[in-house]
Amino acid sequence: MEIKVLRDILEHDGEFARRTREDLRGRGVLCLNLIGAPGSGKTTMLRSLIALASDRLRFGVIIGDIASQLDAERFSPLGIPVVQLNTGGACHLSARLTRRGFEALASNELDVVMVENVGNLACPAEFDLGEDAKLSMVSVAEGHDKPVKYPLLFHQAAAHILSKTDLDPFVDFDRDQYYAALNATGHRAPVFPICAKTGEGLDAVIDWIAGMLDAKRKGREPGLRPEA
Repeated sequence: MEIKVLRDILEHDGEFARRTREDLRGRGVLCLNLIGAPGSGKTTMLRSLIALASDRLRFGVIIGDIASQLDAERFSPLGIPVVQLNTGGACHLSARLTRRGFEALASNELDVVMVENVGNLACPAEFDLGEDAKLSMVSVAEGHDKPVKYPLLFHQAAAHILSKTDLDPFVDFDRDQYYAALNATGHRAPVFPICAKTGEGLDAVIDWIAGMLDAKRKGREPGLRPEA
């Protein structure tokens, strides 16, 4: 008789995620995993948001890229702690690699850690890094059908950021269809239309993040992550 023993290949990665989540809970730090395609404006949005919220929240940033440290260098003028993680080819961050980023930030007094995942709408959604919540990010230039094409991310995300709204007059983006596609994922979450260049819409995102942090510190963590 042949007996096959199967084990989750991500078992150990899950342990890293669990340990990270416990550490962040103990420190009262909120962690958000920002997921979007290359060119959606993740880095520009984070820089603008952090600069605008500097008098309210203390941020640290973990940047995930396949190679280079170009995005991390763009945060230098803000004077905040930043860690660059390079995957060497993988299309997403792992909990094991991301934990090294959290450990590098541990000496800082922080309220929020923003993880900018590798540019991709598909792979990163499948992996738990120990974050409190995922955020989806799509620019109007990418089209309104992305929630239909990448349903897992848009089902999991605790909020959706719609970026580069200043391009609305120049692209074929239908907001009604975008909202309909979001509703089709079966999960309801707030949508924040923003323009990072002008700062339009960022105050609402900051208020939402501050509310998430307050909820976590008051022990209301189950509401931070939507059910699978």
